[in-house]
Amino acid sequence: MGIINFQGKRTLQQESENTPILVSDYMTRKLITFKPDDSIEYVIHTLITHKISGGPVVNKQNELIGIISEGDCMKRISDSRYYNMPLNQEQTVENTMVKEVKTIDGTMNVFDAINIFLESKRRRFPIVEEGKLVGQISQRDILKAVIELKGNTWK
Repeated sequence: MGIINFQGKRTLQQESENTPILVSDYMTRKLITFKPDDSIEYVIHTLITHKISGGPVVNKQNELIGIISEGDCMKRISDSRYYNMPLNQEQTVENTMVKEVKTIDGTMNVFDAINIFLESKRRRFPIVEEGKLVGQISQRDILKAVIELKGNTWK
C-alpha cells in the first residue's frame, strides 16, 4: 500500500515574507536632538512642545555623545531644589545627560530588538552608522512594525 499525503497543495512563499523586518525599516530618521551646551530649561521646553520623553545629544559632527530624558531633567530640578539653587544657564545638557548610551544596530531584526527592549526596560535606542547618529527606534516604532505584519509570517 502506498503512502497517502494529506497536506494538500503547497505554494511557494513570496520572497518578501522571508525577508527579515529590520530596525532601519521602522526607525525614526528625523530626530529632535540636543547639543551639550543647551540649557536644561531649553530641553524641558522642547520635550513638552514636541511631546517627546527624551532625545539624543550630538556634537557638531553629529556623533552621539549622550542621551537626555524627562527623568534626567527631573533629577536636575530635584537637585536644584535640594540645594536651593534655581535652574540657570550653567545647568546644561552636558552635565545632566547620560553619557554611556546603548545603541541598536539598524540591520537588526525587529524581533531581536524586542528582546533588547524587554531586557533593558528602555523606551528608545539610538541608531549609529559609521560613528554618526542616523536614527532612533522606540517601543512605539516596534509596535507599528508588528501591526503592519499582522497576518503575515513572524520572520
